[in-house]
Amino acid sequence: MSFASLGLAEPLLRALARAGFETPTPIQAGAIPPLLAGRDLLGIAETGTGKTAAFALPILHHLAAAPPASPLGPFTTRALILAPTRELALQIEASLLAFGGVARRRLVTIVGGLSRHAQVQRMRPGVDIVVGTPGRVRDLMATNELRLHEVRHLVLDEADRMLDLGFIADIRRIIGALPAARQSALFSATMPVAVGKLAETLLARPARVEIARTEISAARIEQQVHFVDPAGKRALLSRLLADPALSRVLVFTRTKRAADRLAETLGADGVEVSAIHGNKSQAARGKALERFRDGRARVLVATDIAARGIDVAAVSHVINFDLPAQPEDYVHRIGRTARAGASGIAISFCGNAERGALRAIERATGAGFRVA
Repeated sequence: MSFASLGLAEPLLRALARAGFETPTPIQAGAIPPLLAGRDLLGIAETGTGKTAAFALPILHHLAAAPPASPLGPFTTRALILAPTRELALQIEASLLAFGGVARRRLVTIVGGLSRHAQVQRMRPGVDIVVGTPGRVRDLMATNELRLHEVRHLVLDEADRMLDLGFIADIRRIIGALPAARQSALFSATMPVAVGKLAETLLARPARVEIARTEISAARIEQQVHFVDPAGKRALLSRLLADPALSRVLVFTRTKRAADRLAETLGADGVEVSAIHGNKSQAARGKALERFRDGRARVLVATDIAARGIDVAAVSHVINFDLPAQPEDYVHRIGRTARAGASGIAISFCGNAERGALRAIERATGAGFRVA
């Protein structure tokens, strides 16, 4: 199957070819045709499966194929894409620009941690696409500096994480301000009851595309577990990092404080390391991510919420310094390696108190851990 067979406009096909995209991923192949046909869509797929292109390309296609009869009004937009974190919103923005079909001046990203004044000024003439986090979107709606009555396309990306972060009230207010005549798409890695209820209120007779979790969580990732007392985790991590094969390593901790402490310890040992979590400013988070992406930092220590939008090529290893409480978070974590068809290694540290979390992960994912 090719992108051309999905029915995308020729300018988008040329942009995809220039960017090196040749074959659609399963979520793209399943989601793009119904979205092009104007249907609502429920997409269930893990990170790293190409969800951004699955909803971005149809939006760009529709905007190009049906130019508006009249110009946009002030502070209005034709498409709204909601994401749970600043990092993911900025990643979506970068993808939209890379795919072509929208000029930077016609695209505004509305997130906290960046200049609100600059975002308002860019919104003033009206834009084709807004990408934003629910909190900042509601902020601009409250002052009438973002008006949603002309929205034709709505996307909620990573809806499960949005609900985890407590955005449901903001999401409901945003949906309430949208016109009834629109196309809506909801993407989620998992389908807890709350996400199912949200989909029922948001989507009208949607097409459903579900990509099996095992495509990411097991197929190309070697999963190891080290049984180690909590006091021995830092020493174990240092021993593992002595191996140069761990070339680009993403380390997950459960708390922000633990991330900072671990980064300080590794830095004192001479490891090039950065840390990223919710207490960091947007500038600091962007700098840390850039250092990791371009290789100046070999290790990035992160918490789950801050790392949700990380999309870095060639992550060789994911290390769960602390096991997550929820199996879904484990799947999100290890999905940061083995991206774009590559293989990867996921290493988990497990203390006695975490054995229950390990068993829950094994039951939920069918993961086969190799005891190291």
